[in-house]
Amino acid sequence: MTARTDPAASARTPLTRHKVLQAAVALADEQGLKAVTMRRLGEAVGVEAMSLYTHVANKDDLLDGMIDVVFGETDPPAGPADWKTQLRRRAVSVRRTLARHRWAIGLMESRATPGPATLRHHDAVLGCLRAAGFSIELAAHAYSALDSYVYGFALQERGLPFDSPEESAQVAQAILTQIPADQYPHLVEVATQYVLRPGYDYGREFEFGLDLILDGLERAVEARG
Repeated sequence: MTARTDPAASARTPLTRHKVLQAAVALADEQGLKAVTMRRLGEAVGVEAMSLYTHVANKDDLLDGMIDVVFGETDPPAGPADWKTQLRRRAVSVRRTLARHRWAIGLMESRATPGPATLRHHDAVLGCLRAAGFSIELAAHAYSALDSYVYGFALQERGLPFDSPEESAQVAQAILTQIPADQYPHLVEVATQYVLRPGYDYGREFEFGLDLILDGLERAVEARG
């Protein structure tokens, strides 16, 4: 169940916008985005729903803030590492963050009034690309390609019928019992010789595809001088 704030404690500790947003994110993580209503959020922080409007203007403002909280948990490009290392680390971080907040997939780029953490994140990615010699146009192409892959993979991952390597093996075994090998030889081949091998982790597919994109971007920026 969602942790609720003791009303007496709320009286002692003033409610802030940050606390409201953190509670909303926690509620969405546990029960899904549809569960985030002003009434339920008020119950979670120990106040009447109307009191929340001191900290958020409306539901759109609440969603803006929730997405900003999620962006704040990611690792934007930073430090002395080369651009490919920085952007690889950033992409892995975004995927892991979305795995914690599955309700946020599809909303990360939807906000018309992004918050400061969101803006810092986007600016850092573009700044990393520009510092690496990407033209403005190529930087925009690169950002679009990377995010399409990251968000698309996260969306696909959310829909999979397993959450761990052990479960993926169980699902693969169950599917194999239903399909004849002579009719679907390639599916059986991949399942038996790859997916069911010890140590298989679907998450590694993400990093393989990510490296292909980064290598392609490296060739593109070198070709354009």
